[in-house]
Amino acid sequence: MSNGSSITHFLLLAFADTRELQLLHFCLFLGIYLAALLGNGLIITAVACDHRLHTPMYFFLLNLALLDLGCISTTLPKAMANSPWDTRAISFSGCAAQDFFFAFFISAEFSLLTVMAYDCYVAICKPLHYGSLQGSRACVHMAAAAWGSGFLTALLHMANTFSIPLCQGNGLDQFFCEIPQILKLSCSQSDYLREVCLLSFSIFFSFVCFVFIVVSYVLIFRAVLRMPSQQGQQKAFSTCLPHLAMVSQFLSTATFAYLKPTSISSTDLDVVVLFLYSVVPPTVNPLIYSMRNQELRDALRKLLQYTAIFTETSRTTFCS
Repeated sequence: MSNGSSITHFLLLAFADTRELQLLHFCLFLGIYLAALLGNGLIITAVACDHRLHTPMYFFLLNLALLDLGCISTTLPKAMANSPWDTRAISFSGCAAQDFFFAFFISAEFSLLTVMAYDCYVAICKPLHYGSLQGSRACVHMAAAAWGSGFLTALLHMANTFSIPLCQGNGLDQFFCEIPQILKLSCSQSDYLREVCLLSFSIFFSFVCFVFIVVSYVLIFRAVLRMPSQQGQQKAFSTCLPHLAMVSQFLSTATFAYLKPTSISSTDLDVVVLFLYSVVPPTVNPLIYSMRNQELRDALRKLLQYTAIFTETSRTTFCS
């Protein structure tokens, strides 16, 4: 019987067997990764550089972009590297790092989405008290709480998962190291149940956050529908609909990924669902926010104009 300490590496799921399909997967993943880097990088730069965006909503959006970058950078680069080099191996420490950072960024992101729901609630339902309730110190504390909750959750899961004896081989049916896949290799029923209990607590905490978000939006929609001005209603909806779209996308894929019936579970379906859950949101979140937010679009347009002018000036100076 072997345990986690005797396993030196794990084998990730291979997307394809032929060289052509491996290169195709590499190009696809590279395009998605570059799109996520560009979109989230532009949001981070625009919010940091444009003083008009130095408000609580955009401060939380900047934190969300950082978490999205961290999440997709945890999973996709290794999957990309495995395709052209025709390898499935990931070291034991690399697998532990992937587990930790994925749990960290995902947990922190859901906590931050809950904080953003509260920010929308205060902005629309209590506009006269927004400045006092959402001051800079309060915003920093809430963002720090979201990051801290993610760190604590990830630390507990990683420490518990990688202390479980493993004796069912080292093959994982996913494109990155995921806690449920490692639990399948467990040979200790008691340790397995301990981690399941910890996962159940995380699901319960997520459910509490979900209820908080739902209650916030019920109150938000009640307040919006009572507004006498149609222009005010449109502005309020433009403020909260991008966040609601991100929450819906995040929760729907996460719920199906971890709570779907075992009767419909299969390796291919698990891979597709986890891909939609871990890779697609960080890529499309910048698009969702920029499509509905005029201030952010203006800031991004100005940033791109400055970049183009700077590039042209540098090229002209270099050529002369």
